[in-house]
Amino acid sequence: MATGVVVSPSQGLYEECQYLFQPQLIVQRLIGIAVLYPGYFIDQMIPVHNRSALYKVFIPSYISRVKVQLVNCSSRNKSGDSCPVVLKIRARAPPVHNSSALDCREWSPCELDTPLPAWEQWYYILVERYLSNADVYFRIGVQVTDCSKPNLSQEHVSPSSSLNMPQSFGMAMGFSLSETLPVADLPALARNASHLRASEERVVYLAPNADPNKCWPIRPTLRNELDTFSVHFYVFFGPNISVPPDRAAVFAINLMPVLDSGGVLNMEIKLNMSTVKGANVTVFGCLNHGMPLFLRENSSMKCESESTSGFLLAVNASSNITKLRIPYPQTGTWYLSLRSLCATDRGFEACANVTAEVYLRSYLTPCINDCGTYGQCKLLRTNNYLYAACECKAGWDGWGCTDNSGAYSYGFQLLSTLLLCLSNLMFVPPVAVAIRSHYLLEASVYIFTMFFSTFYHACDQPGIVVFCIMEYDVLQFCDFLGSLMSVWVTVIAMARLKSIIKQVLYLLGAMSLSMALQLDRHGLWNLLGPSLFALGIMAVAWTVRTVRRRRCYPPTWKRWAFFLFPGTMIATSAVALYAFVETEENYFYIHSIWHMLIAGSVGFLLPPRAKPDAKVTPLKRRRGCGYQLCVNEHEEMGLVDPAIISINSICTS
Repeated sequence: MATGVVVSPSQGLYEECQYLFQPQLIVQRLIGIAVLYPGYFIDQMIPVHNRSALYKVFIPSYISRVKVQLVNCSSRNKSGDSCPVVLKIRARAPPVHNSSALDCREWSPCELDTPLPAWEQWYYILVERYLSNADVYFRIGVQVTDCSKPNLSQEHVSPSSSLNMPQSFGMAMGFSLSETLPVADLPALARNASHLRASEERVVYLAPNADPNKCWPIRPTLRNELDTFSVHFYVFFGPNISVPPDRAAVFAINLMPVLDSGGVLNMEIKLNMSTVKGANVTVFGCLNHGMPLFLRENSSMKCESESTSGFLLAVNASSNITKLRIPYPQTGTWYLSLRSLCATDRGFEACANVTAEVYLRSYLTPCINDCGTYGQCKLLRTNNYLYAACECKAGWDGWGCTDNSGAYSYGFQLLSTLLLCLSNLMFVPPVAVAIRSHYLLEASVYIFTMFFSTFYHACDQPGIVVFCIMEYDVLQFCDFLGSLMSVWVTVIAMARLKSIIKQVLYLLGAMSLSMALQLDRHGLWNLLGPSLFALGIMAVAWTVRTVRRRRCYPPTWKRWAFFLFPGTMIATSAVALYAFVETEENYFYIHSIWHMLIAGSVGFLLPPRAKPDAKVTPLKRRRGCGYQLCVNEHEEMGLVDPAIISINSICTS
């Protein structure tokens, strides 16, 4: 649905459209879903007229394993050799055909195991029966392995290794960390498993491992806010981190809603080569949202499971530094898991007596590398959502304006700048014509337009060939005002009005155009409005002269053939190029031609110098008259009543 036409400095006139669309979201909500609680069994029955039964269970944080158990399964209240149902489970939504499933006819007991489940999510469990003419009875329950509380299988972990302190740090301190910090301040860092089992009520933050008998400590990070979307995350006893060979080092990074979602999450890992002692060590990193995840499969590393996926990083001797950037990261907790492994003929295996040390840096920035040389980082707001984005120039593209596949070369940028700037020199001939015809006010307007148009285009270039003598907004305003005033004064001058009327119209035009440009600098009526109004004034003035003189105005055919017609055609061609041909791709040379055509049309359309008035001027009257008007001496001395003064003497000059 088109609503109007606007003018753009880079695209000319184009039709602005507003599209009306009505998106629809159809949500089918299942109600009455039975809730299962971990550790409890409930008796259930699927009647003959139902095909399935749906349940759900909430999985909190620090859960390493979920096991769904279905026992005492029978048909018609009679136990059989097999259970005629299929057990399915899925996170966040009811199971579908490709979800994790287990045929209970082939397994007894029927237990569906889900390692490393998603945290803080609802898991949906579907019990689907096979076609039969009997009711199905069973008991269903959910068992979870909780890593937030230690179990009997927790291994002894020293405080310094759990904090992932660098090897050179703990020895230089001169004291024992376990003696300085109380156990209550170091959860999961007790000296033996009995101490851990003695405090069942204390929450110990541990990360699940693929091995159900192990949980790894999670280390928090400190948050330091510097500015909008500018946050640094610091690791305790960092930034150098020791990665032990027998387990992973896990760190938590918390991103706050609204405050952190509009920037870029940056992660940098650098391997300290002096700590690997010549071993072929590779430190893998896995960054996941919502839960830590690190899996080994077929001697390869991956950062994904059935319910979640993440980002894999790696550093080794050949490539000792890696960087990861995530634009607009999801808020919540991100987990970074670091694991050191050694490359062997059989793949990656745990290293022996080699503790790698890495430098970890994590921070939040508004844009990637501040958008580089060919971009500008801008803070934007859409409704109530605040975010930062790069505005690329000179054909560069990408999140950080680093994609140069369509970038302009330096020569192209220099050529476009010179064309746009030097094309304004075409205003020199109109200035000379205006001065020769005694149109000094019009000539000053043309000089103003030529000057600010040149330096505006020198500052408006998208590349690195840029020169700004003042603020961009000031240059743009002066360029637009000069262009519109040039059209205004030229058409008003063509109307050949009286001097006082012309000056008043010039002043009113300048004030009105300044106000219009301040309201909408790219509006169509900023150009069409003054032009049409000035043309209307010119048409009225020419019509009045035509009626009074009873002949066409301007009266000579030479004026029409050699000045008005060529000037009108040149101006029309310029407007047509500006409106229908100019695009962002051809802007630099089409707009340069626009400059030259508009300046050339002014030289043709500007009227010639007005002929002197036939009436005698005061100067000529003084020179042509040989007499001087005098008054009587008595009248000069005030001896005669001024009311009856009369001229009674004529003196020769």
